[in-house]
Amino acid sequence: MTTIIFVRHAQSVFGSDDRNRPLSDAGLEDRKIVAETLRDRKIDAFLSSSYKRSMDTIRPSAELRNMDIRTDERFRERQCGDFTSDSLARRWADFSWAEENGECLASVQGRNMEALRDVLQDYAGQTVVIGTHGTALSTILNFYNPRFGLQDFLRIVSWMPYVIELTFDGDKLISVKELNHVDKEISK
Repeated sequence: MTTIIFVRHAQSVFGSDDRNRPLSDAGLEDRKIVAETLRDRKIDAFLSSSYKRSMDTIRPSAELRNMDIRTDERFRERQCGDFTSDSLARRWADFSWAEENGECLASVQGRNMEALRDVLQDYAGQTVVIGTHGTALSTILNFYNPRFGLQDFLRIVSWMPYVIELTFDGDKLISVKELNHVDKEISK
């Protein structure tokens, strides 16, 4: 069995540089909740999106174990485009649709699943923590459960951080368990 623990980043500060957005003061504090959730677990590897907020959310947990965080660009968040009031619903209704200058959910799902398949192969039988994002994680959950849609995404959109465990037998998903979350207002 392979265990993948996805950690959606803690609350961050919105800004124009999405890749380098820092965690908010509350987000920095909430990293302790992630560390506590993972405290008694044997973890073999830490991976993350290359975005600062994802790496910084799992960094204390990795440092407690004197482990490095390996980044994988494929786990990055969706490229946001020109948002309109119906963009979110349209994206979830049609995974091939994207707003102008944006990335469709099919693309996000494709690259995240490619990365996850590689992790399942490279770390078979191990426990891996992956720092991720809300939309990226949601597309993975949708891949395994196509009924996971807009309402499910909206349920977790303000959960920062959000820790969820997926257990696999080979590449077959066996179980999903929500381990912890902090419900935050989305700061802008």
